[in-house]
Amino acid sequence: MNKLGVESIIFNICGKNKDMNSHLFSADMKLADVIHADYSLLLLLHRFGINLGFGDKTVRECCEANHVSCTLFLMICNVYSNEQYLPTEKEIEGIGANVDQLIAYLKNSHSYFLDFCLPAIRRKLIEAIDCSQDGVAILILKFYDEYVNEVRRHMEYEDNMVFGYVLSLLEGKKNSDYNILVFARKHNQIQTKLTELKNIIIKYYPAEKSNNSLNSVLFDIYSCEQDLASHCNLEDLLFVPAVAQLEKKFEENEK
Repeated sequence: MNKLGVESIIFNICGKNKDMNSHLFSADMKLADVIHADYSLLLLLHRFGINLGFGDKTVRECCEANHVSCTLFLMICNVYSNEQYLPTEKEIEGIGANVDQLIAYLKNSHSYFLDFCLPAIRRKLIEAIDCSQDGVAILILKFYDEYVNEVRRHMEYEDNMVFGYVLSLLEGKKNSDYNILVFARKHNQIQTKLTELKNIIIKYYPAEKSNNSLNSVLFDIYSCEQDLASHCNLEDLLFVPAVAQLEKKFEENEK
């Protein structure tokens, strides 16, 4: 769903207009209405440990029942659904007490990509292209496998190095040889190569007249690319600034 579509649904649900710089969602909205407004937010539920079957409960009620910070949940929803959303400094400060929840969310996201989404795309890719005879098909699969390995290295670095550093920071320990800006400078947009893969398939793979399997896997690649872009944006907008504030507070306490 495009962003104007989301805005239209929010208008109908809330009974008032929301400009593009405002928060799209609120704690008193029914969680089901939030999902209806932007179905891509379904992916966030599992990453927060929130299961389906929540009836007409509000966002606040669902978060409380699952011991999730409602503020953090809404911030992430807004990052995903509003490309122009920018958290305020006060909102970033509010993440401080819930950085461990943000890390858990990011780790669950990594698990989704590495253990479910990317392997599923590979299986569908093998079904859709003929690797036994076509050289382009072999190139596509090789390109995809190299890309997945790159994503795995990137996410494992975050899981082991970056998140470990932040958790130590929360315990009052700081690695003097590292800071979050090191991560921010190396934080490349890992979804970029998927654009190249799409172009190879669309422009050069000699598909049959009707190849629903190939169209389906292309759709999945587009969806994965968007999810990865939102994931990287989330880290840039919320995670990096929140950790930078923790570092600042640590340094002030050390004086």
